[in-house]
Amino acid sequence: MDEREISPYFDTHLIDIHEVLPEEEEEGDVITKEENGNAEKRFINKPTKVRKMKRQVSLETGFSVLRKESKKAKDENGSGVNLPRSGRSFGGFDNRFGMEGRKADFSIFKTKSSTLSKQNSLLPSRKERSETESHQKTDREVLDDSVDTSVPAGRYFAALRGPELDEVKDDEDILLPKDEQWPFLLRFPIGCFGICLGLSSQAVLWRTLATSPATEFLHIPLFINLALWLLAVAVLFCVSFTYILKIIFYFEAIKREYFHPVRVNFFFAPWVVCMFLALAAPPTLFPNKLQPAIWCAFMLPYFLLELKIYGQWLSGGKRRLCKVANPSSHLSVVGNFVGAILAAKVGWKEPAKFLWAVGSAHYFVVFVTLYQRLPTSEALPRELHPVYSMFIAAPSAASIAWQNIYGDFDEVSRTCYFIALFLYVSLVVRIKFFTGFRFSVAWWAYTFPTTTFSVATIKYAEEVPSVLTKGLAVTLSFISSTTVSVLIVSTLLHAFVWRTLFPNDLAIAITKRRLGKEKKPFKKVNDIKRWTKQALTKNNLAAKVFDGGKEDSYP
Repeated sequence: MDEREISPYFDTHLIDIHEVLPEEEEEGDVITKEENGNAEKRFINKPTKVRKMKRQVSLETGFSVLRKESKKAKDENGSGVNLPRSGRSFGGFDNRFGMEGRKADFSIFKTKSSTLSKQNSLLPSRKERSETESHQKTDREVLDDSVDTSVPAGRYFAALRGPELDEVKDDEDILLPKDEQWPFLLRFPIGCFGICLGLSSQAVLWRTLATSPATEFLHIPLFINLALWLLAVAVLFCVSFTYILKIIFYFEAIKREYFHPVRVNFFFAPWVVCMFLALAAPPTLFPNKLQPAIWCAFMLPYFLLELKIYGQWLSGGKRRLCKVANPSSHLSVVGNFVGAILAAKVGWKEPAKFLWAVGSAHYFVVFVTLYQRLPTSEALPRELHPVYSMFIAAPSAASIAWQNIYGDFDEVSRTCYFIALFLYVSLVVRIKFFTGFRFSVAWWAYTFPTTTFSVATIKYAEEVPSVLTKGLAVTLSFISSTTVSVLIVSTLLHAFVWRTLFPNDLAIAITKRRLGKEKKPFKKVNDIKRWTKQALTKNNLAAKVFDGGKEDSYP
């Protein structure tokens, strides 16, 4: 029965919600229009008993009324503009009706997970009516669109902030709750391979210090290289095993990290680490020359991923270089020079020259893109950060690679080295801007550029022996080793004492599109108003021209 057919005397407080019996349903279905008209007359001329006038309201209709009332309240109060970063906007009743939300379901990131059909249904045990089903269908379409793993690169820049794009903006909602601790595998990022980068590059540095003629006066034993190499191998095994588990159980989260414009570059890190470890292999354990099969095993996956990423940069689209370029993009370039060094070590000069050419070409493209900051590119973070040390990694590795290919630290090697030297000095003079940021695992990735530059300085001191060059090599090596030591202590404290090393990875839980209040309807209204004004203006002009023509024709 329609609400306007009921007398205001018992509009609200005389409604009785009770169980609908089959007999009552049949009686309600047989009512005709004539009986409805007679009922209206009886309501007007004659008082009706309350017991006979029972309004049947199903549970679904009651919830739909609550939904309408909650939406009206949000519109009046203006509180529906931004969604809270609780991740409970998909939890059923919690954000809509003020009730307690259900426990978070992390299955949306599990391997081959369903499309959240259980989370989308409000009352799965009862039949939904047409109005409720329409609302549910709309919510499901919005949710499926937001959980889609193919998140555009621009969406990450729009929803995240921070040097590593790992902090969610205040006006953004996420798919998972922020106030709960997520499973460990979901909190384990790809950036953990940065720890392996720092340790493996240190093993290369200490082997160079122990075997180089420029630093033989230090009398450094090879034992340090052996200890660091074993530590780097152990850490690489632990990180790789953990991340393989994440791939097995949370493959959808891996896709999210792959689409992340910063973290996609860390997928190159495991293969760069393996090449570093091959270059730093202790002579006591591996006295023989490196075999070409080692280079093939480590370089092939890197090269295949490189074809994919460089193809996106070159072919354009939403992931072209001017859209996704950031300092960590050097990680996808420096591996070419490390691979060239390893190829030269195993005796394959031509592949080494090929990789050096590819790396140098893309390095200058990335360097110019980041240096110019094109208007079409996403704005980089304003804060300076150790991430900018990535600028010195590629030219340092390029100088070492050229020296290993051609056997001489000639003009090309020195040119690359001097570029790295200038960039290193330009970062050192701004050291105060590198403070004030919270520690994260990604900081480890910023240690191997300084280590690589230290190795390049040692090679330069071999060609130009002097007190200045040798002192510079020792000083830079000390700074690099001290930085790695401080990071080791910080990592252990955050992991085992403060237990803050792996917070919730909010960056992978963003929605595909913003779920706040839509601005498009308002834009459409403004467009309609503008079109109306333009139409009126045109009509007025036409009328004036017509009137003017009349006046001219009939003086």
